[in-house]
Amino acid sequence: MQMGDSSAASGTSLNSGGRGAKAASSPAENYQLARRRTLQVVVSALLTESGFESAEKAAVETLTEMMQSYITEIGRCAKTYCEHTARSVPTLSDAVVTLIEMGFNVDTLPVYAKRSQRMVITAPPVTNAPVTPKSLSAGQKRTHPSHIPSHYPEFPDPHTYIKTPTFREPVSDYQVVREKAATQRRDVERALTRFMAKTGETQSLFKDDVSAFPLIAARPSVIPYLSALLPSELELQSLEETDSSEQDEQTDSENAAGNANADDPSADKENSVLPPGGVVPSAKASEDNVIDNPYLRPVKKPKVRRKK
Repeated sequence: MQMGDSSAASGTSLNSGGRGAKAASSPAENYQLARRRTLQVVVSALLTESGFESAEKAAVETLTEMMQSYITEIGRCAKTYCEHTARSVPTLSDAVVTLIEMGFNVDTLPVYAKRSQRMVITAPPVTNAPVTPKSLSAGQKRTHPSHIPSHYPEFPDPHTYIKTPTFREPVSDYQVVREKAATQRRDVERALTRFMAKTGETQSLFKDDVSAFPLIAARPSVIPYLSALLPSELELQSLEETDSSEQDEQTDSENAAGNANADDPSADKENSVLPPGGVVPSAKASEDNVIDNPYLRPVKKPKVRRKK
């Protein structure tokens, strides 16, 4: 028994020494360890008040964990009720509502606080809470003006509302604009060339390495002179413009002739007989004039609708 007690005592001393060394390495762990020891003293005092003369270490640790969990739950619920009413600091009413919600009889608290056999525990050593380092620090934090009460929440960090320009002034220099346009055009052509090289057939300058310097394979055309016969885009655009202007003039002349015929009914009878020099194309003549070569046929003017 003595050996067991000595080994347990040595183990306890080693554990406490290890904890102390570990706590000294981190302020946050030192703060938590001090609070944990205070809870252990409170649990031991409550056990003494209840009539216990001794207790196992595992039992004390279990009761300490239960008390810590209970107090943590009270703080969490009180904070939730506080934020629900648009406040940042919990008040006594938030703690009372939390205890009632957790099933605790609040009326028994004054009687329990005035009990005669209670034990007075010395105040724990003052340990400052670890300061969380701020990720962003910009400017100086503002304090409350005179017209804002001191119990109101503090102003947020300056980096949350400091104005930061996120745009640049447009460059209007001619040389810079031309260089930028040329660079963009070169990048677009290079990207299209790589896309066509990856998706289509390619040829290589080197027989050993096919992937080096790929070239877009030339596709032979079935009718090589087709591009020379077809009109260009500029020619088509000019034809459309001239066709639209001619059609507008023709429509105006037809409207004028229609108005003249409506005014003179005898003109219909005169126009019913063609003049001797007039030529009416017959169906047989139109069939004889059909050209087999599609490239020599007359151009069909597209119909352009005038906007009313």
